[in-house]
Amino acid sequence: MPETKRNIIGITGWKNSGKTTLTEKLVAELVLRGYRIATVKHAHHEFDIDHEGRDSYRHRKAGASQVAVVSSKRWALIHELHGETEPPLDAVIAKLAPSDLIIVEGYKREGHPKIEVRRQGAKDATPLAPGDPSIMAIASDTELDADNLPVFPLNDVTAIADFVSNLFPLAR
Repeated sequence: MPETKRNIIGITGWKNSGKTTLTEKLVAELVLRGYRIATVKHAHHEFDIDHEGRDSYRHRKAGASQVAVVSSKRWALIHELHGETEPPLDAVIAKLAPSDLIIVEGYKREGHPKIEVRRQGAKDATPLAPGDPSIMAIASDTELDADNLPVFPLNDVTAIADFVSNLFPLAR
């Protein structure tokens, strides 16, 4: 069966630039508008979604390569890599349920359309857009000139959501 085209927008930027806050607000705004949103968050470090003492943690620590935790409210699948390489973004996206839009936080080196987040005072303020043609817009907490890219105030989530919904044929 052929892969169907997925609508993907990335939120990218340097550490502490506000990516997570913008992603959270953008998800909430688009969901309010009636869209079904999925997200992918890239972590550059080890993380756990279960914790010591929990049954799922005990299963994983015993050596299970996958652990599914299921309740009447949500389910999660934990896949231990056990030395395998991190899966590419497209492999992760292929596992997601159908949605109107996938918002990807991080993955700044991937080629999907992205919005760059810039925050004054961030540890690294090197602009990404000049070297990345997949950056479609910038969200910033300061006024700036961005070489023909739309620039949105970082807190103007309504305008950013309008931009995203115009970028893709989002059907409700």
